[in-house]
Amino acid sequence: MSRIERVPANKASPFARIAYFMCKRRLGQVLEPIAVTANHPRLLRGYAHMEMAQEAATTIDARLKLLCDVKAAMLVGCPF
Repeated sequence: MSRIERVPANKASPFARIAYFMCKRRLGQVLEPIAVTANHPRLLRGYAHMEMAQEAATTIDARLKLLCDVKAAMLVGCPF
């Protein structure tokens, strides 16, 4: 639980609604970092660009990227 409140979908900006839709389609729910970052639309846009760039990177194998994601999540105690 974060100290900053999440932005509900009905009060989100158009870009945030697109981010919510994409996140929900891929993961089944809107993740808290995205919902909190939606408080600042320019920051959300930068966050989205960073995530898309990391996903599009082809320097390492996709399976290794996934394993790194899981290990990082385990280290910080993230349930995702």
